[in-house]
Amino acid sequence: MSEQKRLFLVDAYALIFRGYYAFIKNPRVNSKGVDTSAILGFMNSLLDVIKRERPDHLAVCFDQGGSSDRVEMYAEYKANRDETPEAIKVAVPYIKDILKAMHIPIMVKEGYEADDVIGTLSKQAELQGYKTFMVTPDKDFAQLVSENIFMYRPKSFGGGYETWGIPEVQQKFEVERPEQVIDFLGMMGDSSDNIPGLPGVGEKTAKKFIQEYGSMENLLANTHELKGKMKEKVEASKELGLLSKELARIMLDVPVEFCEKDFEMSDPDIEAVSNIFQDLEFRRLTENFLKTFSAEAKSSTSTDATTTNTGSTSKPTNKKVTDAGAGQFSLFGGEEDNDNTASSTFTRKTASTTSHFYQSVASGMATKLFIKNLIAQTSVCFDTETTGLNPLTTELVGIAFSWEAGKGFYLPFPENRDEAQSLIEQLRPFFENESIEKIGQNLKYDIKVLAKYNIDVKGKLFDTMLAHYLINPDMRHNMDVLAETYLNYTPISIESLIGKKGKNQLSMRDVPLEQQTEYAVEDADITLQLKEHFQTELGEANTQSLFNDIEIPLLRVLASMELEGINLDKDFLNSLSEQLDADIKTLETNIYEAAGEEFNIASPKQLGDILFDKLKLVDKPKKTKTGQYATSEDILSYLAKDHDIIRHILDFRGLSKLKSTYVDALPLQVEPSTGRVHTDYMQTVAATGRLSSNNPNLQNIPIRTERGRQVRKAFIPRNNDYTLLAADYSQIELRIIAALSEEETMIEAFKNGEDIHASTASKVFNVPLNEVSREQRSNAKTVNFGIIYGVSAFGLSNQTDLSRSEAKELIDTYYATYPKLRKFISEQVDFARDNGYVQTVLGRRRYLKDINSRNAVVRGAAERNAVNAPIQGSAADIIKIAMINIHNRLNEGSFKTKMLLQVHDELVFDVYKPELEAIKSLVKTEMESAYTLRVPLDVDLDIGDNWLEAH
Repeated sequence: MSEQKRLFLVDAYALIFRGYYAFIKNPRVNSKGVDTSAILGFMNSLLDVIKRERPDHLAVCFDQGGSSDRVEMYAEYKANRDETPEAIKVAVPYIKDILKAMHIPIMVKEGYEADDVIGTLSKQAELQGYKTFMVTPDKDFAQLVSENIFMYRPKSFGGGYETWGIPEVQQKFEVERPEQVIDFLGMMGDSSDNIPGLPGVGEKTAKKFIQEYGSMENLLANTHELKGKMKEKVEASKELGLLSKELARIMLDVPVEFCEKDFEMSDPDIEAVSNIFQDLEFRRLTENFLKTFSAEAKSSTSTDATTTNTGSTSKPTNKKVTDAGAGQFSLFGGEEDNDNTASSTFTRKTASTTSHFYQSVASGMATKLFIKNLIAQTSVCFDTETTGLNPLTTELVGIAFSWEAGKGFYLPFPENRDEAQSLIEQLRPFFENESIEKIGQNLKYDIKVLAKYNIDVKGKLFDTMLAHYLINPDMRHNMDVLAETYLNYTPISIESLIGKKGKNQLSMRDVPLEQQTEYAVEDADITLQLKEHFQTELGEANTQSLFNDIEIPLLRVLASMELEGINLDKDFLNSLSEQLDADIKTLETNIYEAAGEEFNIASPKQLGDILFDKLKLVDKPKKTKTGQYATSEDILSYLAKDHDIIRHILDFRGLSKLKSTYVDALPLQVEPSTGRVHTDYMQTVAATGRLSSNNPNLQNIPIRTERGRQVRKAFIPRNNDYTLLAADYSQIELRIIAALSEEETMIEAFKNGEDIHASTASKVFNVPLNEVSREQRSNAKTVNFGIIYGVSAFGLSNQTDLSRSEAKELIDTYYATYPKLRKFISEQVDFARDNGYVQTVLGRRRYLKDINSRNAVVRGAAERNAVNAPIQGSAADIIKIAMINIHNRLNEGSFKTKMLLQVHDELVFDVYKPELEAIKSLVKTEMESAYTLRVPLDVDLDIGDNWLEAH
C-alpha cells in the first residue's frame, strides 16, 4: 500500500513579516545598504520546513491586491493596517526570484488573500487523497483543519514547529468542530484585520458562547437568554456579528487549481539561487541552502515531525540518489556533470581555487633572513595565532606576515615560554619601528597579546575592522564577511582546523604546521587586500581624518585601559549578595501574600495568570503571540502606581537581575593572573560612535536605584597609595544641541553657569528663576532630555504627572521658547531625507535607510535618529578626543596614574595620591578643551575610596 502524499502550502507574507520583525532590533543590512532581514528570515523558515519534512509537494502562496470581496462587504476591512515596511516591499521581488530559481510554484490570484488561496488548494488536495500542511502562524487557518488538513505553526522564533490537527484546534479554541473557529473569530473580532466582532465580546466570552450556542446564528437567535449590558450590545449588533463571521470565513472557491505535477518538489537551479544569495551577501544562508539540498541530506531518513500530533504513520518521501563517483555525485540524485555540483556552481574564490604562495619560516638562518627582509618593508600586515581568545592569558602559536597580495609568511613559535620570548625579541625591531605601517584586523587584540611579551607595537596603524565600521557602521565587520563581500573570497574556517566550541575543541598548537600556515597567512593576505579597498572608501566617505585622528589612536588607549583593569572588592560583593537575598525573600513574601498563593514569580505565564486571571488587575490585558498574558516591564510599569503587587514584582525583577548579572557574576570575572576585572571596549558596535563595554559590561550597572548604585562601591583603587577619580561631562548632550542649533537663550544660560533645567522652567512656565518649583524644574528636565529623543505628548505624560493635553501644551511652549531648536530639528530631518545620513561634529556618519519610508512608524524612528545621532555621536567623539589627549599626557609625564574606565560621559582614573592635584587639573583641562563649541564644556570631578564615592 502506498504512503499518503503530503502537500505543504506556505503563507508567504506571514513568514516574511515574521522574519522581518525577528531582526527588527538588529536589522541585516548588506554593503549596498539593502535591508535583507525579511528575505533572510523567510528563507531560513522555508529551508527549515524543507529540511525537517522533505515534502513531496510544496507551494508558496501570496496575497495580491487584498480581498476585493471582503472590502465590498465592509469598506473598513484591514483599513487600519500600517503601510508595509519598505524593507518588505524590497524583499518580495527577491523572494519570488529565489522561489522561481528553486522551482517552487508561486500561487497568487488578483483580488484574493493567501488565506483564501491556501484554503481552496487545501480542500482540492484533500479530495485527491493528500494530507495538507498549512505553514503559517495565523490562528485563522484553524477553521480549515480536518482529518487530512493540518496547521504547521512556527513556534516563537527558532523554537521549531507544532502541528495542529482536530484535537489541537478543539483544545485551543474550546470548540467541537474546527468550522466553529469561524464563529469564534466573528464573535470576538480581529483588530489586526479590523473585523469588528460583537461589542464587549472578548476571547473568554466568545468561547463561552460557542460552548453554549454552537454558532453565531444560534447565539443571535437566543439573545433573550443573555443579561444586562451584554444582551443590549449583542442584540444591537446582530448584523455586525453576521458580517464579522463572513469576514472571518476563509474562501474555498478561489479560481486556482491544484495540479499534482506542478506542485511536486523538484531540483532547484543551484547556480541561479547561489547567484542571488551572492548578490544579497548571504554567506551562511548559501551554506544552509547547499546542505539542505545535498545528496547526503536528501537521502537521510528523519522522523516525520508532522506525525507528532496527528497519529499519521506516513514518512517523508526521499528521491533516490545515485553515487556517480567521488567528486561527481549529484546534489539531487541521478547522474549530472561536474558543472552542476556545488563546488563549481558557486563562484566564490577560496584558497584551493586561488593561486597563492604561503610559506612557513624555519628557525635559525631562515628566520634571520626573513626578519631582515621584513624590516626593509614600509607597510606589513600581521596576524597573531594564539592558544585562546583571552589576550591576558593566551600564548603565541605563530605570527603571519604579508606585504604583497597572494604572498605571505608564517613564523611558528615554540611552546617553551623562554624560547618564545627569545624569538619575539628578534621581531622587536619590526614591531617597534616607527617607520613601518602595521596593518591588521582587530589590532587591539594583537597589541594586547604582544604586550604580554613586553612588545610595544609602534608606527602607523591600519585596522580593517575599524575602517569598515566608519564606511558602513550598520554592517557586520568580521573578516569572513568582509572577504566575501569585497573580495568574493571565502576564507578557511577556523572550525575546520580546531573543531566547534566545546570541551573537544583543539588548540591551534595541535594543528599541523602546514594547515596553520595556510590558515594564518591567508588571514594576513586577505586583510592586506581589504586595506587597499577601505583606504579608498574612507576618502570617498570623507572619514579619513576620523579614522586616523580618532579611532586608530583610541585603539591604543583602549588596549592600555583593558590591560590595566580595575580592582574589585569581592568581600563587599559577597556581603551585598547576602543582603539582596534577604531583600528578594521579603519581596517574595509580599508578592505571595498579595496573590493569595505561592507561584513562580519568574514565570511570565504563571505571573500573568495570577495578575490578570485571578486578581483581574485590568479589564483587557494584552497577550503575546503565543497566547499568554504579556508581563513585560513596560506593561507592568504602567500599572505600578496603582498596585502594590506590581511594584513588588518590578523590584523583585530588578534585584534578581542585579544579583545575577553583577553582584554574583563580577567576582567570577576577576582575572586570576592580575586579580582585576578587565572589560573589553568595542569600537565597532554602536552606530552612533559610542563605545560598548563587554565581558563584563560596566556601562549598564544601574545607577537609579540604591542597590544598583552600591555595585559601584565594589570598584576600588589598587592599594592605599591610590584613590579613584571620576570625571563627568555635565549635560554634554544639551550643550551640544544648544551649540548646533545656535539657540541663543540656551547658549547664554550655559555661559552664565545657570541651572539649565531651572532656566528652561523659568522661561517655559513664565516665572522668575528663583521661583521655579521642584516639579516645574523636573518637568523641564524631562522635556530637555526628551527633545533629543523625540519625546511626544504621550511619552511626556507617561514620564510626568502631566495629563496628555498639559504635556502637549508644555512641548508647544518649549518650542515657542526655543524656535531655533525646532528649526534645527527640522533641518536635520531634511538633511537626512536629501542625503540618506546625518553626521557628528567630526563627520561621523549615521546612515538612515528608512528616512523616506512610507511606513509612518518606521520613518518616525529614522527621524528621531536623525536628531539624536549627531548629538549622541558628537558627545562620543568629544570624549574620545579627551581620552586620547589624556592618555598621551599621562605617558609624556610618566605619571603613575592610570585611566581605567569610560562609561558614556564619564572617565574613571586610578590616581596615585601624590599626583592628585596635578591629575585633577590635567583631566579637567583636557576634557573641557577637547572640542570647541559655542557653549563651554563643563566637567565635574570627584574622588573616593570606591567608584560610588567618586561618582
